[in-house]
Parts: sequence; structure tokens; C-alpha cells
Amino acid sequence: MATMADVARSAGVSVATVSHVLNGTRPVLPRTRQAVLDAIDELGYTPNTLARSLVTSRTRSIGLAVSAISNPYFTEILQGVEASALESGYSLLIADPHDDPRHERKVVQLLHERRVDGMIVAPSAEPRELLAYLGRHKVPTVLLDRLVDAAADGAPRFDQVCAENAEPTARLVTHLAGLGHRRIALVAGLAGLSTTSERISGYRHGLAAAGLPVDERLVVHGDSEAAGAERATAALLSLAAPPTALVTANNAMTIGALRALRDHGLAVPGDIALCCFDDFAWADLFSPRLTAVAQPSKELGALAVRVLLERLAAPDRPTRTVRLPCAFVHRTSCGCPDQPPPAGPRPERPARHQPEQRTVRPQPAQQPVRPKPAQHRKGTAP
Repeated sequence: MATMADVARSAGVSVATVSHVLNGTRPVLPRTRQAVLDAIDELGYTPNTLARSLVTSRTRSIGLAVSAISNPYFTEILQGVEASALESGYSLLIADPHDDPRHERKVVQLLHERRVDGMIVAPSAEPRELLAYLGRHKVPTVLLDRLVDAAADGAPRFDQVCAENAEPTARLVTHLAGLGHRRIALVAGLAGLSTTSERISGYRHGLAAAGLPVDERLVVHGDSEAAGAERATAALLSLAAPPTALVTANNAMTIGALRALRDHGLAVPGDIALCCFDDFAWADLFSPRLTAVAQPSKELGALAVRVLLERLAAPDRPTRTVRLPCAFVHRTSCGCPDQPPPAGPRPERPARHQPEQRTVRPQPAQQPVRPKPAQHRKGTAP
């Protein structure tokens, strides 16, 4: 097996120069650098990562702790993190905290004990122990997707990267209101997550912008997973005055809501309109095609890596929270036709919403579509 000394002899340079080329610890003339790289390639030299880490105190590895890796949203985030890390010469160690605060603390400690240079973490709804550990050990960390409360001085305790949540949710609500719906329900995520609270806030903002009252019975929690959303949607359908439109707050809950609607014999959008937060690969294959908010998942993952590397390069820089905009993807589950009519006046919406991809003419004269009579809603009270 070739050694660093072999590379140095082949390239006609010192071992120190080879080290500088490999570790980027000192500028090297382009011609010299290329000679070293050619020698490495010719000899098949593989750097000793462990030995390098003992010298530099860096392992050039990043720990990633995100729950529900099987979720398409987090899968795309993972792709963005991995591509950006590899491009920057970093390897990736991955753990799934399962949204369990105790397990979360354990897996983050295990990643830290592997001497990762920094971490990217999507915190649980109760991240107190996690944050205490990261702060006590001064682990360079970027919080991804889910935010935590700021410190007493108003600055975030860690760097944070996430998508906009409130405004895109409000956009879904005002779109449905513009189509004539007056009873619009929200299947919200797991209580305690910033994404849940921000999307509930956006829902309320959208109702206010459309001049509609808030009916607390129309806000239910699906706990960010399919089974919970199925139960929550069934509860909505059992109301004496059930909703005529539904907003689901993530892709897993969209699946659960669709199951509940199917089991109650309701068709989308003929019996009830549906819009969802999170676009996913097969949303365009459903019948009807799902109107959705699309998050920039891969971009979020890549941005989290860049922010972490900037933190590693400048440990004392102020912490920051970076948000990326979402896109409104108009399809047909909201009750609009495949080909929207010519542009007309848009429904009222809060400021700073992202522009929709296609313009839809509001239909204020259209009466809200009511669900089918009770006999079509199996297992519900009359």
C-alpha cells in the first residue's frame, strides 16, 4: 500500500507539501498541487482519515439526525445534505431519533462520540435535553426544518434552516375560500413542533384574510403521521356540520386523510376539496391531482450543510435563521379544472405570499359543495 512518503518521492516534493495538498492547510502552487494529485492517482494512495483527524482535530464528517427517514420529504432533504457534504469533502453519519426526545438525546450523543465536526438535527417536539447537550458540549449545530425558541436576547441559540410555513398555508386557505368554501378544516401536525404552530397560524391568517371566522372544531391534530390524520379526518367528518374543504399539513397526513375520505365514501373534489402542505413525487399521479405547497427539500438540505461549514470556519459568528420560500402547485383536488380559466381577480390573501404557478379565477357565486348524506359516511353518527 502506497504511503505519503511514496507520493512525495514520486511528485518530487516534501511529505509536508503532500500533507498541505491533502488537508488544505497551506496554499500550494498549482503546478506542484497537480504533481501531487497525479502521483496520488498513479500510486493509488488512500489518505489515512484517522491519522489525519489526529493531526487536524477534524474528521471531515457531519452527523445528521432526522426523524422519519422513510418520509419522502426527509428523504429529499437527505439527498441535498449528502450531495452538498460530499461536494465539500465531508462524509455523513445518519441517525433516526424517531421523534422521541430520549432517543434523540441518545443518538446525538453517539454521533458526537464519533467525533463528527458538526451536526444537522431536526429536533423533536420536546428538545430540551437535546439542546442542553449540544450547548454544554459546544457542538457546532444547524437545526433543520423545525425551529426552537430564541435565547433571552432574541438571537437563536443555534443556526437554523427551514422553509416558510405560515404564508404558504394561508395561501391554500385563501385559494379554497376564493372557490366559495366557508367551512375549511385543517389537519395539523404534532403539537409542539414549530412547523405545526406556524402552519396553524397561517391557517388562521388565511381565514382572516378571507373574512371567515375561526371554528376551533375544524382544527384537529393528525400528529404528523398517516394513522393520526386518518383518525382526525374521521372526527371532522362526524361533525354535525362537516367541512367542505380540507387542508392537510404534511404529506404523510395527506395519505391518512385520503384513506378516511375513501372509507366514508367521499370523492375529492366532488364531495370535499383537498389541498396539502408538501408536494411529493406521486402527488401528480393521484386522481384528482393534488394541489399542494412544495417545499424546496433538497435546497434546504444543501443550505444546512453550507451554514454548518460557515459555522465551522467562523465559530464566533452570530447565529442566524434562514428561511426558503415555498411554491404553490395548482392541480385539481381543490376543485379547479385541469386548465384554469383566463386570469381574473385573485382571492384576498396576506402579504408576501409566494406567487402561484397558475392563476385561477375565483368563483364567489359558487355554493360550497356539501358532503354526501350520512349514509355515505360509514360509522359516523347521524
